[in-house]
Amino acid sequence: MTLASLLPLVAALAGSGAQPPAEPVPPPPPDNWQQIIDAPEHQSQADADEQIIDGRRRPGFEQELPDKVTQDNVGALRAPPPEAFPTDQIPIPDRWRLIESLGVVKERWFDPYNQNTLKGDRPINREKAKWLPIKGDDWFFIASAVSDTVLEPRTFPIPVGVQTTERPGSLDVFGKDASFVFSQTFIASASLVKGSTAFKPPEIEYRVALAFNVNHVNVPERRVLFVEPSKPSRRTDHFLGVQELFVDYHLANTSDRYDFRSLRVGIQPMQSDFRGFLFNDQQLGIRLFGNRDNNRFQFNLAAFWRLEKDTNSGLNSVVQRPRDDFVFLANVYRQDFLLPGLTSQITAVYNMNREKNDVEIDDNGFPVRPALLGDLRGREYDVVYLGYNADGRIGRINLTASLYGAMGEDRNNFFTSKKAEIRAFFAAAEASYDIDWVRFRLSGLYASGDGDPYDNTENGFDAIFENPVFAGADTSYWIRQTIPFAGGGRVISINGRNGILNSLRSSKEQGQSNFNNPGTILAGAGADFDITPQVRLSANANHLWFENTATLQALRVEGSIPKSIGWDLSGAAIWRPKATQNIVFRLSGAALLPGAGFRDLFDNRDSHRNYYSVLANLIVSY
Repeated sequence: MTLASLLPLVAALAGSGAQPPAEPVPPPPPDNWQQIIDAPEHQSQADADEQIIDGRRRPGFEQELPDKVTQDNVGALRAPPPEAFPTDQIPIPDRWRLIESLGVVKERWFDPYNQNTLKGDRPINREKAKWLPIKGDDWFFIASAVSDTVLEPRTFPIPVGVQTTERPGSLDVFGKDASFVFSQTFIASASLVKGSTAFKPPEIEYRVALAFNVNHVNVPERRVLFVEPSKPSRRTDHFLGVQELFVDYHLANTSDRYDFRSLRVGIQPMQSDFRGFLFNDQQLGIRLFGNRDNNRFQFNLAAFWRLEKDTNSGLNSVVQRPRDDFVFLANVYRQDFLLPGLTSQITAVYNMNREKNDVEIDDNGFPVRPALLGDLRGREYDVVYLGYNADGRIGRINLTASLYGAMGEDRNNFFTSKKAEIRAFFAAAEASYDIDWVRFRLSGLYASGDGDPYDNTENGFDAIFENPVFAGADTSYWIRQTIPFAGGGRVISINGRNGILNSLRSSKEQGQSNFNNPGTILAGAGADFDITPQVRLSANANHLWFENTATLQALRVEGSIPKSIGWDLSGAAIWRPKATQNIVFRLSGAALLPGAGFRDLFDNRDSHRNYYSVLANLIVSY
């Protein structure tokens, strides 16, 4: 209805003398009248100004700021703006000063779980350690101790001594097969580090690690533990080795995310690939390393002068002159390459051996260089390993893979006493799939073997110093045990302890690489079961073959030797009572069910068809 249409109605009412309606009586206030008054739309302008929406400001209004917060802390990161802090709080640059001021932690030197200066959780108080030759603040001391105990009953083919035996009148080539090993190792290490390393590398680090080993071995035959036939068939030995002794110097940061370059000089650990197939050792060397692109790109450039090893413990011996054996290594890592979730590594390793004129006798009296194979002459060689390695995930599949080619020259082929080219290949892969608390694994490995020992090419792949974490690792019988190559060479083993390759070396620790070998093929499956956070069960089944038995036939002077080594079956239980790595107990058992090739090469006096090993291992760490 419009105003024009209402005018006649108003006029008519006025003419009729009608009175306009009276004003309505206001209703009583509601019961919640106070809440309505306190509502935002009824607040004063001043109150509204106190509730300004973030990012918006009424013209002419300036909100009062809290008092300015000041601090004097040279080198600290820039503090947030003052309005971000209440006036009764002051930021501090590190956690240990807060803990000290509040007094919430009472430090105990033997407690590794709470704040502890000996574990590097707090910086050194220089007032309490004035004798230390350090300057400046933020120096940390890190100490650790490890006890590693091993009990290992086992059986393997043991040859009878030529001159004598434990059982007079025995003329067998192979004797009894049971033996027993006890090994106790104590490792103590200490580091002195400059700089808080929570998110950046140390400015400098000094580190030392010593290992003391006591071992006892009992075997059923003589001339297994000592070269002298008059010595008993048991041995107790001990040794102190220097496993780490280096200085790590921080050269520069290359980004505001602490990408860096560092230089490390001294005895240090080095692993050339993800699983330790080629070179995994602690050796004397110099190493330039660092990263780029927020740690997505990493690199190593290193040179090592290999130390001699103690025969029975495998620890570094610094009281002997280093070997004339040199390793030069370069590798680069790239994350999310070739696929997202996959880290790719390209590596090049050059092994230069100049031990042709060396004669090395081990601590038990056995010759290890040159190896007592073929013409028994000294050897030297140059070999370059080019490899690609990958580790990561492809979807829900966990994958580790390695591929190597070995190329070079052996100055003396012990079959022909002439020079020979080295052309060998290696490939390995392990894929796993997780279903809740179970991980299923498939493993495969191929190392080429030499098909003609008398030509001018050596095709058997051998590593520099392998220590593989693969296909069950040292739970596996074949990886854990050393099998003597009786009848084909003196003091020669088919494989080495904690090694998977059939390399025919005198010793993994003290011998030379040998590219005249039968090669290795492995196909396996396994599973890990995380029963609880404290208990894990593992099972593995591997089948092994020689890749080519021509070398074995030539050394044994046999017309044919089958390739099948047999089935390696193993199982293990791991218990961590505190759900940490401070106490770890492992009990494992493994059996080798020999194939036709192994039975052709080896036997035992009691005609036991299968061989076994049991490993009980307790590790306690501080």
